[in-house]
Amino acid sequence: MVMTDLFSSLDGAYSLLIWFPSVLALFLYFSQVYGSALPSALCSLGASVWKNGTLNRYNPFTLLLNVLFMLLILTNLMGLTPMMYTLSSDLFTMSGLALVVWVLVLMSGWIYSPTQSAAHLLPQGAPLGLAPFLVLIETISISIRPLTLTVRLMANISAGHIVLGLLANSLTAIMGSIMMLPMLGLSIGYMLFEFFVALIQAYIFTLLVSLYQAEHP
Repeated sequence: MVMTDLFSSLDGAYSLLIWFPSVLALFLYFSQVYGSALPSALCSLGASVWKNGTLNRYNPFTLLLNVLFMLLILTNLMGLTPMMYTLSSDLFTMSGLALVVWVLVLMSGWIYSPTQSAAHLLPQGAPLGLAPFLVLIETISISIRPLTLTVRLMANISAGHIVLGLLANSLTAIMGSIMMLPMLGLSIGYMLFEFFVALIQAYIFTLLVSLYQAEHP
C-alpha cells in the first residue's frame, strides 16, 4: 500500500485528469506568449551550459553535453506521462549514467594531461605538511561526484512525483464534491510546475557535468 501511494502518479486512472489539462494549458501558454521562440529558448539554455563550462562548439565534449541534455529532458518529461515508468527516479539508471559521464570526464583529463590532473589534487600554495590530507580530501570530493549527481536528480524528481501522487489520491477521494474543482486546479498548477522542474533539473545536471569537465585540462 505504501509503494502504491508513493508512485500512484504513474496510474493512468486519475493522472490523465491532471496530465491532459496541464499539457493543454502549457501548449496554449507557450504558443501564445513565445510562439516559435521556444526552440530558440532551449538552444539558448543549452548554449549557456557550454559557456559556463568554458566549452566551445569545436570541443568533442560538447556533443556529449548535447546528447545528455536532451536525454535528461526527454526522460524527465516522460516520467510525467501517465503509465510511464520514471527512469529519472531509478537508482541504477541514473547512477549508471552519472558514473559513465564521470569516468569519461576523469579519463580525458588523466590521459591527455596527467601532470596537470595530478596537480589539481593539491591547491596552489598549500603547506607541504597538509599536502597528504588535502589530496585525500580532494580525491574523496571528486570520487563522490557521481553520487551527488544521482541523488540531486533523483530526489527532486521523486519528490515531485510523490506530491503528484498525494494530490491525485486526494482528488479521487473528493470526486464529485464541492472541493473537487479547487483541488483539480491545484493539481494542474503543480503539474505545470513539475514540467519546469524537469527542464531545470536536466539543465543543472548538464551544467554540473560541464563544470566538472572544465576543471580538468
